[in-house]
Amino acid sequence: MIHNANHIRPKADGIKVGGHQASSASMVSIMTALYFSALRPEDRVAVKPHASPIFHAIQYLMGNQTREKMEAFRGYGGVQSYPSRTKDIDDVDFSTGSVGLGVAITSFASIVQDYIQAKQWGSELELGRMVALVGDAELDEGNIYECLQEGWKNDLRNTWWIIDYNRQSLDGIVREGLFRRVEQIFDAFGWDVIRVKYGYLQRAAFDEPGGEKLRDWIDSCPNQLYSALTFMGGSVWRKRLMDDLGDQGDVSALIDSRSDDQLAELMENLGGNCVQTMADTFAAIDHDRPVCFLAYTIKGWGTPIAGHKDNHGGLMNKTQMAAWQAHMAVPEGKEWDPMATVADVPALKSFLKEVKFFAKGRRRYTDDVLPVPEIQISSDREISTQMGFGKILDDLSKGSSALAARIVTTSPDVTGTTNLGPWVNRRKLFARKEQSDTFINENIPSTAKWEFTPEGQHIELGIAEMNLFLLLGAAGLSHSLFGKRLLPIGTVYDPFVARGLDALNYACYQDARFMIVGTPSGITLAPEGGAHQSIGSPLIGMSQDGLAAFEPAFVDELAVIMEWAFAYMQKDGDDDPDERTWLRDETGGSVYLRLTTKPLEQPGKRVNDDFRQGAIDGAYWMRKPGPNCSVVVAYQGAVADEAIAAAGMIGENRRDVGVLAVTSADRLNAGWTAAQRDRARGNPNATSHIETLMQALPGNCTLVTVLDGHPATLSWLGAVAGHKTIPHGVEHFGQTGTINDLYRHFRIDRHSIVQSVRSLTAGK
Repeated sequence: MIHNANHIRPKADGIKVGGHQASSASMVSIMTALYFSALRPEDRVAVKPHASPIFHAIQYLMGNQTREKMEAFRGYGGVQSYPSRTKDIDDVDFSTGSVGLGVAITSFASIVQDYIQAKQWGSELELGRMVALVGDAELDEGNIYECLQEGWKNDLRNTWWIIDYNRQSLDGIVREGLFRRVEQIFDAFGWDVIRVKYGYLQRAAFDEPGGEKLRDWIDSCPNQLYSALTFMGGSVWRKRLMDDLGDQGDVSALIDSRSDDQLAELMENLGGNCVQTMADTFAAIDHDRPVCFLAYTIKGWGTPIAGHKDNHGGLMNKTQMAAWQAHMAVPEGKEWDPMATVADVPALKSFLKEVKFFAKGRRRYTDDVLPVPEIQISSDREISTQMGFGKILDDLSKGSSALAARIVTTSPDVTGTTNLGPWVNRRKLFARKEQSDTFINENIPSTAKWEFTPEGQHIELGIAEMNLFLLLGAAGLSHSLFGKRLLPIGTVYDPFVARGLDALNYACYQDARFMIVGTPSGITLAPEGGAHQSIGSPLIGMSQDGLAAFEPAFVDELAVIMEWAFAYMQKDGDDDPDERTWLRDETGGSVYLRLTTKPLEQPGKRVNDDFRQGAIDGAYWMRKPGPNCSVVVAYQGAVADEAIAAAGMIGENRRDVGVLAVTSADRLNAGWTAAQRDRARGNPNATSHIETLMQALPGNCTLVTVLDGHPATLSWLGAVAGHKTIPHGVEHFGQTGTINDLYRHFRIDRHSIVQSVRSLTAGK
């Protein structure tokens, strides 16, 4: 597959296609033992990215992948470079690609299955092992260690991490003694560590006279030397061993009894390259404690490039491949025949039919769609959107809806300060074993009544935003992985969305379904200073695929959006766009709410359809422009009061001033670009929601945009119909102060808006 992509298939771009032959070769024995011996249908596997070809070859052997897609490996419509739940047709459990994340998500998936089984509605779930195939260089990723700590706190079980310890990374050989540090770290967090160093041939040789001396030499051989000797082959092995060990009778006889090829086979028969050794090791596990398997392997094992320090990105050339194909006894023209080298085809097919892991076929489950109750909130007083969010969840916690029973909340140590407290007090925190609240037991007053129970519906995390998004990703796949739907909601201070951005992108790439609430946000969090004041997060929301981003100003908007979001998170339809908005809402996705702690006077009860639908679609007219409108103020989020007040001040001298309430620049922009694409394809009637809203504006009208975030979020609005645009927003780090101080400094206050209109447009 890799050779075909690089040396046989025509190259349209003239560049290397790649495919990681060496990294794949080191995993062959591990994955053969795992998939055809150890795994059960309830188990789930995250395959290390560079072992993708081995995974797809296994699926091809089992009839779950097509030759057409294998031949198109790393090409358009072909097998993906790295396993993908959404792009590949075979049974990928977890997408991988960004190293470290696929490893860590298995731990959180295990916690999620424990959460589900602890509930009455999920008690019949059969627990599986969550397995990660780990490249040893992935252990450089910091999120691995954040995950280990969280697993320890949550009594992690049913998790296997199998480390491909080939001691080579992208740029060379890993440091000596890494295995000792790995073992110490995993042991400290309560994992069993199993070192799988020697294969069957090596263990048999160790039992021969002189075998103990050979084992001592292997154990003391530096990584770089072992790799170099592997690359150079049997005769070099012999010379080096004889030079180092000398003429010692028994060990010399052990070496002399083997040909060069047999000696090379012996020395390269490490535990991770021995199918029988790996199968026996897996079969010996009879408990549910987390296990780290440190499987010693040869990178490029069995190929002409084995052991070479440059083999990570290296490829066998055509001559090497021809020789290797002959060595493997694959007839020319039979390269794609799964049974090409099999002597007893009926026997192998009979064996494959009995492999447990594949016995139930494709393991993509689903669950019933949960009805969404009407969500309402009183808007007759000053209230912030963050407080409104907490109130909405509290109201849901008081009810008995099926939807509320499936909500699971989580937060990285900011539960109370993001208004999840009332929900947690009523629905409690999750733990597999009861843990009482000492403050309650000792009658000490506290607003936080934190009881841990198997029935709890909140998972408290430490301060690690990567863990937050990995947990949301795992919980957001629960309907597909475990056949039980969860509606995960995570809260985080908005500036720290960026801190977990890699894991957020990873969760969306998997098509996980969750709600992330970034709050408080912007310089509106004035006393906290620049380190806690988000600027670019609205642009993250706009650019992140699989995530519908909203920033409501008022709590009635928030209620409408959350009611829509709970349904949207459960959708799994086709990708045909809604011709009203040109958004693909039937496909569903995740939702990002950017909220604030700034209380705003609410606009009163609003029940008209334009408001409700507009809040969902991304915008509505708070103040409709008249026929002679020369200025429209368009705002998003917490600056609503400043924008509305500015419009009133401008209206003292201008007629027909409009105010556009934007709840989602993301959805407006997505609909606009989608409609343009369809017009380019020949549909002149394709019109997006924002184009409909702005079509009546006079050509000389000026748009003034404002938000507590980067001005590029809204500045594109002028391109919709060719209107002059004056963008206001925050482009630089904030500082401490009052809201008024900072709004004036960054010119997002009402007076600055009015000044821009008077200075930059015709008229007063």
